Amino acid sequence: MENAKEILMTAEGLSKLESELEQLKVVRRKEVAEKIKQALAFGDLSENSEYDEAKNEQAQVEARIAQIEGMLKLARVVDESAISTDAVGIGTRVKLLDVEFEDEEEYSIVGSSEADPSQNRLSYESPVGKALIGKKVGDIVDVDAPAGKIQFKILEINR
Repeated sequence: MENAKEILMTAEGLSKLESELEQLKVVRRKEVAEKIKQALAFGDLSENSEYDEAKNEQAQVEARIAQIEGMLKLARVVDESAISTDAVGIGTRVKLLDVEFEDEEEYSIVGSSEADPSQNRLSYESPVGKALIGKKVGDIVDVDAPAGKIQFKILEINR
């Protein structure tokens, strides 16, 4: 992984990933091991769906652990004190006006691993995030979104 890309994230995002990793290693691994142990007690593994299901669950847990560990190795936390509100960047909250519908929306710009559109947390790599990065209050931004072209006016930028 020499050409691995650095993963930018907020301190909050890093903390959530570390917590998830801890939970997977300490709690989920034990739960799955117990399910495997119980399934083995049923005997004949060739027709033991509980065993197959527990082994699949174990593989999923281990895959997620490996994924998180890989992300943490590449993680670079954005310095909160260095976040400027002069322009949109990772770690900023931006209030936008949808020019067509005259709706106000507020988004946090975060690293890709922290993105959650349902919580108004957009990745700086998403179409909207890319269009907003570096823009200032008062700028009109055209976004090529999956739903079509959207035009936003930047009303506020906060931390």
